[in-house]
Amino acid sequence: MQGISSGFASAGLILLLLGGCQSQTSEPTPIDIQLFQKWELQPGDTIAGYRVTGGLGDISIALKGSSAYAPFDGEAQIDQRGCVFFSTAEIPAYKFRLCGLNSPKLGTLRQGDPIGSGDTLQFAALRKQPDGKWAIVEPAKSILERTLKTS
Repeated sequence: MQGISSGFASAGLILLLLGGCQSQTSEPTPIDIQLFQKWELQPGDTIAGYRVTGGLGDISIALKGSSAYAPFDGEAQIDQRGCVFFSTAEIPAYKFRLCGLNSPKLGTLRQGDPIGSGDTLQFAALRKQPDGKWAIVEPAKSILERTLKTS
């Protein structure tokens, strides 16, 4: 009887190890940004069956199917609502939120790489506060120009 129970234990250990060795999906973990300002409706929410694409502090740009580009070398991540957050070591106290892009490219990007395209881009600049939360601030025109042009 002791041999049977140790056999089950060995089989269970092998199954556990095999399960732990399975390849992980390449889906990135959504970024979670804590905003200093809290509004009830956020980009990506749905109300009365319609998707919210912008909010207070966003700049709306009619892309008409064109692309948005990485304004610097940096990292693009997506949040649980489908907005892309772009960060760069060149200006570490800032993140840029881009909502409304179709099939965004995530991960490490070089300046000028396309992030995604869409009909309307909702762009917001966020600045890190001393408490670690992020406040939406007015974006510089030069940042928007870099985001809308490849050069």
